[in-house]
Order: sequence, then structure tokens, then C-alpha cells
Amino acid sequence: MSNAVGTLVRPQLDRSTGTLGLALGDLVVLAGFLTLGSMNHGVDPATMTGRVAGTVAPFLIGWVVAAPLVGAYAPDATRTVGTAAVRASLAWIPAAAIGLALRSTDFFHGGSPWTFALVVTGVGLASFVAWRAAAAVLR
Repeated sequence: MSNAVGTLVRPQLDRSTGTLGLALGDLVVLAGFLTLGSMNHGVDPATMTGRVAGTVAPFLIGWVVAAPLVGAYAPDATRTVGTAAVRASLAWIPAAAIGLALRSTDFFHGGSPWTFALVVTGVGLASFVAWRAAAAVLR
């Protein structure tokens, strides 16, 4: 029991070069689907970089907080496709909640209407699960 609690509280990080590639891929996935979503709402990322950065930032903060806590960068995070999918899900759902909470503050633009919350959580979940499953296969 205490081992399970320690695992949840203590971030699990693998400091290998493979982790750096996984983290960079996570950043591309996160920035990619949020940028595409912004573009769907008429935001030009070339001329409105601050707007896009303001959209990505709260979710990036959420990811940086949540991912290590659930073992998304642990040595076995992409051992199997199933493990990769579960870790991605366990990381993204709280990361999205943190990002949505941050967007509802005065520090970031936008708000968190329920439709946006559903879309960003669902699209992010699908994106991270697909990326992490691919990473497991390519591993």
C-alpha cells in the first residue's frame, strides 16, 4: 500500500535520451492540436503567435504538472501499447483539467465553456493516446 502511495506522490522520471524524444513528441502533439484548433477559429499562428502561445501555455503547465506524477516519463511508460495509452490518458485528463482551470483565470485568454472543455479533453486524449501508442510500437 505504501509503495502505491509513494508512486503516486513521487514523480517518476527516466533521465535517458529516449525520454527527451518522448517529451519533445508530447510538446509537438500538445502544440499541434491546440494550434489546429485555434486555426479552426480563425487564428493565424503566423501573425497571432501570442494568441496561440496563450492557448497552449495553460495546457502545457497542466501537462508538466500531471505527466510526471502519473509516470508518463517512467522507464516503462511506453513498454507496451496498453501501458502507453493508459499513461497518456492518466496524464492528459488532469492536465486538461488544470489547463481549463487556468484558462478561467485572468492570467490567460479565453474561458472554459463546457463545449471547449469536451473538445479539448477528447481531442487531446485521442492525440496523446495515438502518439504514445506509436511511440511504444516504434520503441
